[in-house]
Amino acid sequence: MTSNNNLFDPVKNLQEIEEKFEMVQILNENGEIVNDALDPKLSDEELVELMSRMVFTRILDQRSISLNRQGRLGFYAPTAGQEASQIASHFALEKEDYILPGYRDVPQIVLHGLPLWKAFLWSRGHFVGGQIPEDVNVLPPQIIIGAQYIQTAGVALGMQKRGKKSVAVTYTGDGGSSQGDFYEGINFAGAFKSPAIFIVQNNQFAISTPRALQTSATTIAQKGVAAGIPSIQVDGMDPLAVYVATRDARERAVAGEGPSFIETVCYRYGPHTMAGDDPTRYRSSETDSEWEKKDPVVRFRKYLEAKCIWSEEKETEVIEKAKEEIKAAIKQADGVQKQKVTDLISIMHKDELPYNLKEQYEIYKEKESK
Repeated sequence: MTSNNNLFDPVKNLQEIEEKFEMVQILNENGEIVNDALDPKLSDEELVELMSRMVFTRILDQRSISLNRQGRLGFYAPTAGQEASQIASHFALEKEDYILPGYRDVPQIVLHGLPLWKAFLWSRGHFVGGQIPEDVNVLPPQIIIGAQYIQTAGVALGMQKRGKKSVAVTYTGDGGSSQGDFYEGINFAGAFKSPAIFIVQNNQFAISTPRALQTSATTIAQKGVAAGIPSIQVDGMDPLAVYVATRDARERAVAGEGPSFIETVCYRYGPHTMAGDDPTRYRSSETDSEWEKKDPVVRFRKYLEAKCIWSEEKETEVIEKAKEEIKAAIKQADGVQKQKVTDLISIMHKDELPYNLKEQYEIYKEKESK
């Protein structure tokens, strides 16, 4: 039902807003430029570096899944399919920028400087995995869905108060956009025009809940409009589109124009996490096949091969190097002394322990001494 009064038609207003959110794409599924005006014109060296990082991330995902199945990693959320969304957005950042990741965003913080062996320890729940080097501007991955959006608003405001020419960047999934922290974070940053970039990686399923049941909004990007934030939806399987959207958001943020909101439309090929999720129970093989045709690594490979700057030999070289780095990192993680319960108690309470923890501390101290 629509209003007969042309001066009052809220349904029409909503439709007009939603129609403005067309998904931005530069590189199509065949690796062809379809929007030359938006082509960032990256140098051959930059294109090769971006591809190398995406290939590294795909191999890291494969090896992490294998390590998890061997019992050598703890919590792990697969990333295959989201390389363009994650790595191309990071490629537009600077070292001084601050990343507040979700639990699927380990690749970005590793590329930002977190030693890979520490990322492996974080997966195991080891406290050393949360000890971030002072010159690395990241927080440990957030487990609470959407909580990083609140934190990002605060970090961005702090940068703003200090006159920093840097941004705070955060990620969550489509499910995270249904959380209260999501709205509070973007609203706060919008009100203060703080230098933040909020990215929702719409990978179609929040665990088993399909995107269609998350919200009746046609796009997740339009949610940023309510907070007065410039918002955009991009093809999250297209590294060039993701890079351009993030670069533009960063440029406006450091110029004092406030935060931006980016929805990357992508897909995760694996389960939500390795903790027992079975995607075959809620996703069809037909859906998987359709998204496999949009694979960001394959798409970018076709583009670079057409430019004669990438080859099977080059990719093999990158893959072998990645495997060696991962092997060395897991070996270093294995060499760290195993975490004890008494370590956790001591770290959590630097001052005097509460009486109940004193008792537990003594009990575990005795057990650990045997």
